[in-house]
Amino acid sequence: MRKLVNLQPTKLQTLILGALPFIAVILIYLVASDLRLQENPKDKLLPAFSTMGETLLRLTTEESRRTGDIIFWGDTFASLERMAMGVGISALIALLFGLAQGSFPLVRAKLSPFTTAIAMVPPMAMLPVLFIVFGLGELSKVVLIIIGITPFLIRDLQQRVQELPEEQWIKAQTLGANSWQLMTRMVLPQMMPRLIDAVRLSMGAAWLFLIAAEAIAANEGLGYRIFLVRRYMAMDTILPYVAWITVLAICADQLLRQINRRVFPWYQK
Repeated sequence: MRKLVNLQPTKLQTLILGALPFIAVILIYLVASDLRLQENPKDKLLPAFSTMGETLLRLTTEESRRTGDIIFWGDTFASLERMAMGVGISALIALLFGLAQGSFPLVRAKLSPFTTAIAMVPPMAMLPVLFIVFGLGELSKVVLIIIGITPFLIRDLQQRVQELPEEQWIKAQTLGANSWQLMTRMVLPQMMPRLIDAVRLSMGAAWLFLIAAEAIAANEGLGYRIFLVRRYMAMDTILPYVAWITVLAICADQLLRQINRRVFPWYQK
């Protein structure tokens, strides 16, 4: 008798099993929306897919009377720009400090407790401080993402460096490698794919911080639009925006995954 833990699904089974939860959610929404609309055709809480489709078409094709831009794409590009800047800067900082803290005991003894303490500070609690210090412009939103995910990335990368086999350090030094060569030729190549994995894991939190910052102080952005229309109970706008944010997050995750696969094929299991 085969044990359940040893059963491996085929590609078709994997596709079907993966699609089932999505199909179930859609069916539940359709039934619930239909019941509410039958009771009250003007109900806004669970709009029909046709209503959301019409709203999405309007948002993606009609120009704003105030700015002349198409609202949906303007919000998308604004949020993606902030996200790219915040995550990119965070990854660079994490690479520098994570490698240093993981490789050099003196640096680890000096900075690791501080990094751990910063990681314990709730980033959302810092949002009013960021607005006071950096103003209500783009900088404060990017800084919130950096504060929110950088400590996690640093600690993760530091841990990965410390997990490198001691034999690697000994062999490299026996062959005459100095500290710079150890960092650039031994540690860095092995940490790059791990950094990409850590960035993938932090993307959900990064989106959370971005949406929160945009909701409080912004003139455009996906989070700004969601919180702007919530007062009108415009679920036909909110739900497509939430779905679009999810699609963007999935695309970013898959892009990073493919980069890891192509650039570092040896890292894949």
